[in-house]
Amino acid sequence: MNFNQSELRRWVKQLARLGHQVYLSTQVWLGDSLLVAAAHVEAVCAPMRRPVAAGDLTRLRQDLLEESQLSWHYLVLVISSCIIATLGLLSNSAAVIIGAMLIAPLMLPIRGAAFGILEADRGLIRASMLSLMVGSLLAIAISALIGVTTGIAQFGSEVIARTQPNLLDLGIAVTAGALAGVAKIEPKVAGTVAGAAIAVALMPPICVVGLWLGQGNLELSRGAFLLYMTNLFGITLACMVAFVLFGYAMVRRARRPLGVTLMFTALLAIPLGASTLQLLQQNQVEDRVKRVLLDRTLTFQRVTLVDLSTSWLTTPPEITLTVRASEPVTPKQVDLLEQLIERELNRPYKLTFWVSQIDEITSTPPAESGEAK
Repeated sequence: MNFNQSELRRWVKQLARLGHQVYLSTQVWLGDSLLVAAAHVEAVCAPMRRPVAAGDLTRLRQDLLEESQLSWHYLVLVISSCIIATLGLLSNSAAVIIGAMLIAPLMLPIRGAAFGILEADRGLIRASMLSLMVGSLLAIAISALIGVTTGIAQFGSEVIARTQPNLLDLGIAVTAGALAGVAKIEPKVAGTVAGAAIAVALMPPICVVGLWLGQGNLELSRGAFLLYMTNLFGITLACMVAFVLFGYAMVRRARRPLGVTLMFTALLAIPLGASTLQLLQQNQVEDRVKRVLLDRTLTFQRVTLVDLSTSWLTTPPEITLTVRASEPVTPKQVDLLEQLIERELNRPYKLTFWVSQIDEITSTPPAESGEAK
């Protein structure tokens, strides 16, 4: 069917009008849903809410504004945390990375931004967002510079683990963010801030972004940035909910900012869900490979499998097998195993064996070569 230009323009206008109507209907439905949800939340939380004095509210705002300011103290914390985290990532040391998490300077402006959004406090929002943006960009630049300077070609498992976030990371961020919000308004819970900072781990993901950018790998840097954004929105949303539940913001007044923040957080759930599905599929593949090797090969009747891990970033994926054996594993055996796995899984895999030799030692000394038989 052929359309002239006037008919084509008419169809485009009709589609645009239909899309606008769908948009308006969605907005109305979303607004009504949030209003109903807010009413239910307010009814449920009414017995738990406590009256907050005006002085307490003012003091909380002043504290959040002070800790969210872009100051030399904040920059020193960002630089120190970034250097420690980057060196820990490069050395693949979990203990050093945890030390960087304890500093947690980026947690402060995020918490301030959460309260500022609830109260529509432009000054607090502006100060928090400026500190967060400067701290994040500074961390990316420093980690990229350290990565390029050291010249390390291959990163360890601590770096790789922060390039594939999933829904579990979002759950951790929301839980730890709620804890951080409660710790700000409850002195008895203030001692748990360190634990919340370790759980969320804001600095390591942003440092991983810089490390991969230093190597020019945009795909893996996007994965680490997705983890950082997951933590960012998860903490913000959870802090906002904590402030509302403890009476520092009214539910109905917080309906719109909570709805917008929830919408952006839900959008992150789409790539996180896809990553979670991919992770489950990879676990199923590893389990199938293990069953094929253990049940259908003679090689694994003579060796003991200790560990199996897969690097999915290589082509083909590389499976590393740590085994204990009393005799060597030959290249011919490895080639036959690769052919078997390719037939069973319809995809090639590269196998790498790490063999730990087993020596049999008894109380009876071995017979000497010259001894008569």
